[in-house]
Amino acid sequence: MNATESTPGPHHEALLQLLRTSESIWNASRFFFDQWDLSPSQFNILNVLRDYPDGTTQIELSRTLIMHRSNVTGMIDRLEQRRLVARRDNPDDRRAYRIVLTKDAHQLLGEVLPAYYAAAEAVFSGFSQKRSRELTDELAAIERGVASFTKTLPR
Repeated sequence: MNATESTPGPHHEALLQLLRTSESIWNASRFFFDQWDLSPSQFNILNVLRDYPDGTTQIELSRTLIMHRSNVTGMIDRLEQRRLVARRDNPDDRRAYRIVLTKDAHQLLGEVLPAYYAAAEAVFSGFSQKRSRELTDELAAIERGVASFTKTLPR
């Protein structure tokens, strides 16, 4: 191995900072959603389901959330116990259920979302709208780079 292979390149520090930032956001979101006895992942499920008034399958949810199906199943079970989601028969596939939000979930989201949106604005209070859009574009470019790199990895 030569010296350039064993020393970090110019993007290494940016990667480390992105990972630290991601971890910081995740930890803060855990505390934030504790107010409603939700995990960030459970909130993500509820939030995604808002876009599917007729419900969606657990497989579709796992794809949307980039989460393993078994993890989604456990979270759906817990949300169902809290009466925040319900499993409905799927007319297109008798082997699968459609997951739908309940009235209680809509009520809970009515509480959570305004606080969630306000928290996002507070976190980005030092950013102009233009800078936020630029950051979104830059993060999407990084995500595309990760996807491209991942395709080169052995399976």
